[in-house]
Amino acid sequence: MDGSKIRSLSGGANQSGLRNYNERLLLSMLQRGGAMPGSDLARIAGLSPQTVSVILRKLEKDGLLTRGAPVRGKVGKPSVPMALAPDGVFSLGVNIGRRSAKVILMDFTGVVRAEVSTSFPYPLPTEIFAFLESAFDELTSKLEPALQERLCGIGVAAPFELWNWHDMVGASAEEFASWKGTSFQEEIAEFSDLPVVVVNDATAACRAEHVYGRGKEFRDYAYFYIAAFVGGGIVLNHSVFEGHQGNAGALGSLRSVGPNGESRQLIDIASIHLLEARLLEVGLNPSGLWNSDDWSPYARYVEPWIRQTAQELAKAALSTCAVIDFEAILIDGSLPPDVKETLVERTRRYLSTQDIRGLIAPQVEAGQMGRKAREIGAACSPIFSQYLLNTNAGLSL
Repeated sequence: MDGSKIRSLSGGANQSGLRNYNERLLLSMLQRGGAMPGSDLARIAGLSPQTVSVILRKLEKDGLLTRGAPVRGKVGKPSVPMALAPDGVFSLGVNIGRRSAKVILMDFTGVVRAEVSTSFPYPLPTEIFAFLESAFDELTSKLEPALQERLCGIGVAAPFELWNWHDMVGASAEEFASWKGTSFQEEIAEFSDLPVVVVNDATAACRAEHVYGRGKEFRDYAYFYIAAFVGGGIVLNHSVFEGHQGNAGALGSLRSVGPNGESRQLIDIASIHLLEARLLEVGLNPSGLWNSDDWSPYARYVEPWIRQTAQELAKAALSTCAVIDFEAILIDGSLPPDVKETLVERTRRYLSTQDIRGLIAPQVEAGQMGRKAREIGAACSPIFSQYLLNTNAGLSL
């Protein structure tokens, strides 16, 4: 197994006092690199074979790891690859969106076992928490009682400061004021004892891409997620960096200059809600934007939207690279695959025409997680916080 993609996680220690760190280290290596025998894990992590053997036996006994088929070499005993056990840990992931909410049940390997969703004109606390209580009951009932005990927590992906959303969703400020002071942790505690992790929705999407998608290929990158409202995240040294208040990578707030010299934010010029508004203007039903991977009925209006969005993403990409020397820009979103690929290609093209004096142009690539990125990233959060290793933990203290 090539350890180059996971070597940044190395640096374990043999002291018993760091046992928890070393357990997380080995679990993280298996999550990033796939099944490996103990000898490879010991070599890459810099731990003694005896230490690794003891830890692997414990993790297997705890149900977190499973043994693969022995692999016979030319000499010595056959090596036995170890891998994450799918039933070892489960979590619930919540995504609160502009028009809908979704809850998923996810296993230790990132596979979504079941999901429940609902739609609404716009999200309000009373309806949202009633839905979450019902959804949690429905999803947990799909697990056998013994596996229910392996639920480690609930991750919630939601935009920060939901009370400021009223203008964007067409609701009154009075209605949305009910979000101010609302605590997801306190409200969910009324019907669940599981620990709750709340994360910005775009950061959650970034984590999903980093853990389960193309993010494994890059050390440092900026991530743009195109949904009703564009957002983003940043990865430094193979770790999602959330910042002091969990708001790092708020790329939707990047500034751009309008045609008349006015200051605008990326969220106002590179989001799907702009395409939705255009369709409404011409009398078309925009529902297909949210529930279909076929945008061909809107082709006449999708083309100019892609053109503008790609131009703005190219400029935003260089702005981020002026602060941190990112090797790549990843672009994903609630988009049909063909639209996403066209958007990425156009962004590359516009980037090549920009003034990049003093900068090194980043590689621009498409993300893989798509429409489910936010809920998968949310579900990943409690698993990550309890079982895996954040190599940049010290940077966010």
